[in-house]
Amino acid sequence: MTPDVVKVQALPETKLRVEFADGSIRLFDVKPLLQFPAFTELSDAGLFMKAKVLNGTVAWNDEIDISPDTLYLRGDVMHVNQAPEAITAS
Repeated sequence: MTPDVVKVQALPETKLRVEFADGSIRLFDVKPLLQFPAFTELSDAGLFMKAKVLNGTVAWNDEIDISPDTLYLRGDVMHVNQAPEAITAS
């Protein structure tokens, strides 16, 4: 199961810095999505920069959001939260 989005930062050039509940951080470029009618409004930089976390995903208003699955699976990894190594008894 994909972890929820816990923090988002809209960056210039239609990029999002997205932090997930598992501690990972991914960079997602929204530009390829702008060709689809559901996302064309995000071409407006004023609206794009208003990205927020809503119910575990990234949203701009009641009509425009991107699923955490898309952000997690297609985003470029910036940071991976690595679990501590297993401790073995000697």
